[in-house]
Formats: sequence, C-alpha cells, structure tokens
Amino acid sequence: MTSKKSILIKPLLTEKMVGYKETENKYAFVVERSANKIEIKRAVEERFKVRVSAVNTMNYSGKLKRQGRFEGRRAAWKKAIVSLQKGDEIEIVEGL
Repeated sequence: MTSKKSILIKPLLTEKMVGYKETENKYAFVVERSANKIEIKRAVEERFKVRVSAVNTMNYSGKLKRQGRFEGRRAAWKKAIVSLQKGDEIEIVEGL
C-alpha cells in the first residue's frame, strides 16, 4: 500500500475539467498507477477535508514517440475523476 500523500500527484486543469467542476462538482487528478478507488477516495478526503461520493479511474498507456530514427515512449499514467457531495468544494489554484 502506498502512502496517502504520494497517491495524488497533481490536479488536471483542462477546459473539460473546469466545466465539470462548475456544472457537476467533479475534479480530476493524476494519480499513482497502483492506487485503487478506495485509496484515492481516502487520500482526497484527508487532504482536502471533503466528502467524496464517487471515483472513476482511467489508465492511459504511453504514446510512442520518434525523433529521427530513435524511438521511445512517453510515461503511462492514471487519471481519477472524483465526484464530491453537494456543498463540498476543492480550492484549486488555476493557472499553475
């Protein structure tokens, strides 16, 4: 089991996620690949002092990239969309 501080890597601030934040009270985070939904829920609740109603996760594989004749891969990552209960809010500074 991983430590709760290392589960949440960074918030995802895209146009789509800002829209979700305003309309549906959902927030997205890049999380550790080995973390499960229960660990993510506990980490968000402890770190931001909010109540989480649902967690959805997605795994992304690293894209294949080429530079001339050399080939490599970007890192694989995991995204978690966290739904909060009514009245709860996370203060994330936009423009990081």
